[in-house]
Amino acid sequence: MEKKKEKKKVLILCYYWPPAGGPGVQRWLKFVKYLPDFDIEPIVYVPDGANYPLIDTKLEQEVSPEVTILRKTIKEPYSLAKKLMGQRAQTMSSGMIPQVRNQTKWDKLLLWIRGNMFIPDARVGWVKPSIDYLNTYLEQHPEIETIITTGPPHSIHLIGLGLKKKRKIKWVADFRDPWTTIGYHKELKLSHKAKEKHLALEKEVLTTADQLIVTSKTTSKEFRTKTAKPIAIITNGYDVAHLGKIPLDEKFTLAHIGSFLSNRNPRVLWKAISELRRENKAFKAAFELKLIGKISDEILHTLAEFKLLECTDNRGYVDNEEALRQMRASQVLLLVEIDSDDTKAIIPGKLFEYMAAERPILAIGPEESDFFEIVQQTNVGRNALYSEKDKISEILLQYFEQYQNNQLRVHAMGLQYFGRKRLTERLVSVLNGDGK
Repeated sequence: MEKKKEKKKVLILCYYWPPAGGPGVQRWLKFVKYLPDFDIEPIVYVPDGANYPLIDTKLEQEVSPEVTILRKTIKEPYSLAKKLMGQRAQTMSSGMIPQVRNQTKWDKLLLWIRGNMFIPDARVGWVKPSIDYLNTYLEQHPEIETIITTGPPHSIHLIGLGLKKKRKIKWVADFRDPWTTIGYHKELKLSHKAKEKHLALEKEVLTTADQLIVTSKTTSKEFRTKTAKPIAIITNGYDVAHLGKIPLDEKFTLAHIGSFLSNRNPRVLWKAISELRRENKAFKAAFELKLIGKISDEILHTLAEFKLLECTDNRGYVDNEEALRQMRASQVLLLVEIDSDDTKAIIPGKLFEYMAAERPILAIGPEESDFFEIVQQTNVGRNALYSEKDKISEILLQYFEQYQNNQLRVHAMGLQYFGRKRLTERLVSVLNGDGK
């Protein structure tokens, strides 16, 4: 009788894990789901008592009972901040940083404390106890030869760094976003000393890890100037969702699904929609802006300024399954990234679920954005810059005319390369030594 092949074990260190909601949890939840299909047994280390800004308990159903989950209590300053400052602190912890002109003195204080007293982030207090706990665990389980850390929060990488210093083990560091060049760093009111400490920690992680994984070409290019270690690009992706047939919205809906941050406020889009509603009676009668997720006050104030609240359906946060349903029901999907050179490397996780929904996308972002290339290559929508109001209007009118003629659809190409199982196969090849 043929002996059953023994699975290779890897230890995966995550902060975001069910019941956490939002995009941060999806990447490794899906990798863990499919790794056993490639003879790899994942062991997942996550915080116990984390202060997650978004909760989606349905995601717990996707975690196989056969997966070993290790938990260690985490104490987070956001819990104390919420007691002292209420919902304002919780909102900022979810990434909803108010624009400078709208920040109160308490906002500025909270940002300064976050940026200068908690480096690299507010989970840094979890680093030392995690190193101690996992070092003991690894001593007891010598069959584990590989650890994987995923950030942000980049404190998770410091746990990997600490373990690497203590023992001979392969360390793979996965960066879902850049570290020191990410846009919000400029909003944290960092002192010179704090900036230098971030750069030093980043360099130590990038040069000590055995393998780096990033999600975009731009981040790969940046990191290649900082380290000689192998860097693999593995984007985020989509999973097959069996939701049955979902009827399209009767209205001509433009839907943004996910958190809508202050700095992503596309005034050029709101102006284009306002003008189209004023000039085209049919467009005005049919158009609806559908917002699903946490929406910043600045976005809502701007919609009021352009008199668009009357055609806006603001549904708030929903769980992932309902978000997928709404994507498939919407006529057009809106993807917006901050208009800054710092965000060219950001490929929003929702892009891939948008692609799988097979509804046309209107993507707005900075020039040479990495996600523009994916939208164009897969033929799932059209791109526009913040400076291109006329182009945005032209895209919306083209989509609207197709909607009127019952011809609004996409003819996507190459989506299979972004399936979660296909991406897991790519991850396995990297774990097995193909680091490029």
